[in-house]
Amino acid sequence: MRIQKYMSETGRFSRRETDRLIKAGRIMVNGEACHKDSLIAADDVVMVDGERVERQQDVRGVYILLNKPRGITTTAQPAVEGNIIDFVGHSERIFPVGRLDKDSEGLMLLTNDGSIVNNIMKSEFGHEKEYEVTVDQPVTQLFLDKMAAGVEILGGVRTLPCRTWQVSPYVFRIVLTQGLNRQIRRMCKTLGYNVIRLKRVRLMNLTLNGLETGEWRELKAAELQEMNDLLSGES
Repeated sequence: MRIQKYMSETGRFSRRETDRLIKAGRIMVNGEACHKDSLIAADDVVMVDGERVERQQDVRGVYILLNKPRGITTTAQPAVEGNIIDFVGHSERIFPVGRLDKDSEGLMLLTNDGSIVNNIMKSEFGHEKEYEVTVDQPVTQLFLDKMAAGVEILGGVRTLPCRTWQVSPYVFRIVLTQGLNRQIRRMCKTLGYNVIRLKRVRLMNLTLNGLETGEWRELKAAELQEMNDLLSGES
């Protein structure tokens, strides 16, 4: 199997994190640095920073739903103060699926199942992420229409079409199928608005369901089954 899949099945590394480790030369296979297309056989020895890592196919999958507060950084790096892993404090080794900016809040999924990360985050799969956004001036229909049609950010990258609707004079909701760096904030800025508050309220079929800010829980069986049904056939 490919190195990315092998690492995800250790329950310790997402595929994105694996790619970073490969670029840094920190993953060794049988004593040699691996590359992004390395294939792993059953008897190969895989090591990260001198520590052997092995697949754990029988490890229980952990799926955590967190209502992330502002000020928590979405990273698994222990050296970062206020990182999301320390905040949750789960006994299993988990990592976040995607990210929310430090100043943003709301729904985060954390897991030890690296096989689902790419399927959830890649825009071509069309999985929805819904946000509630508070801005510094009244929301107009023209603004919502321009957001929905796509906005040029990051030096000319046009965002994909999306859905928007108004909630109150200064609050709107937006449903994205992509996740560019600080995308909503950049879209608003281009159109002359500043984001005051940004909260993710839904990821695919998952919602906060009354989960208070700073609280977390494991996914219910029905939620996990529905999510897996949506992801089926995309690995």
